[in-house]
Amino acid sequence: MISVSVVGASGYSGIELLKILVRHPGVCIDRLFANSSAGKHLADVVPSFSKTVDMVLELYSVDKIVKSDLVFVALPSGEAMNLVPAMLSEGKRVIDLGGDFRLQDTSLYERYYKRSHSASTILKQSVYGLPEWNCSQIKSASLIANPGCYPTSAILPLAPLLKEGIIESKGIAISSLSGVSGAGRSSSTEMSFAEVNESVRAYKVGTHQHIPEIKSILESLSNTQVKLSFVPHLLPITRGIYTSSYATLKKPLTEQTILDVYEKYYATAPFVRYSATAIPEIKNVAYTNFIDIGFRINHEDGQLVLLSTIDNLIKGAAGQAVQNMNIMFRLNETEGLQ
Repeated sequence: MISVSVVGASGYSGIELLKILVRHPGVCIDRLFANSSAGKHLADVVPSFSKTVDMVLELYSVDKIVKSDLVFVALPSGEAMNLVPAMLSEGKRVIDLGGDFRLQDTSLYERYYKRSHSASTILKQSVYGLPEWNCSQIKSASLIANPGCYPTSAILPLAPLLKEGIIESKGIAISSLSGVSGAGRSSSTEMSFAEVNESVRAYKVGTHQHIPEIKSILESLSNTQVKLSFVPHLLPITRGIYTSSYATLKKPLTEQTILDVYEKYYATAPFVRYSATAIPEIKNVAYTNFIDIGFRINHEDGQLVLLSTIDNLIKGAAGQAVQNMNIMFRLNETEGLQ
């Protein structure tokens, strides 16, 4: 039985994480931590946990996790780097759902996250937790950087095609649409119902923090220099991400060739579904850990359109974190997720 604690248990990702953990047969929840909700019963903050999880949310301190084998950190970016070094020094394994350990280049972190990095000395210990590509490294890792939701939806469709040299590595365009839960639980006027309802808008064009993550991971997986653009949009829905990626084929090919590449890389990946005919829809992946991938080839001009969709709170956050935990502790990768 794995003893786990969750820091940031009352946020959107933390709540989704707990929903998975309480039904996971191999997990025992040790402690739950929060800031503004500290001292309250979890069920008073999240009523859906009534008669399910009878635990009090606590203020975090490193001495309270002595019995935990693993600590999930589900905090906004910029906070985990202040806590994780002490966790590691106590011999704890950590999965960070934020962005503090996804980029090995601190100058990129500081440019896109607009803050200095206070834990750069432990970055080399961090393993990017994309199970379909980094499974062997995840098994032995002490610190997992759980991928961002947008990057997960973009990297998984693009990486095999770049690695096989099927598409040009320059001129890739990625357009993603996300439900508002991707911004976290903290309130703001621009995320209120009246502002997002019956509207769609782009944001952080050219400056979004996931740009260097997508680019650097695609480059490391494909061993080629990648040039891309990424534009995120806000959808008037609660959860889900829909990503359209556009690339140029290096030479004419058939749909079967694309399918063969996905089969090569994802045939044994339990949460990757791909099709040459079906168009992915958010409703088919909502509340699951699946990514659905579809594509279309414009044979006249050699353009490839990739379509992918995930639940940003599950495959884009909590579900992928549990998938990483299962791999780290040599459990069935799908345990608690199907």
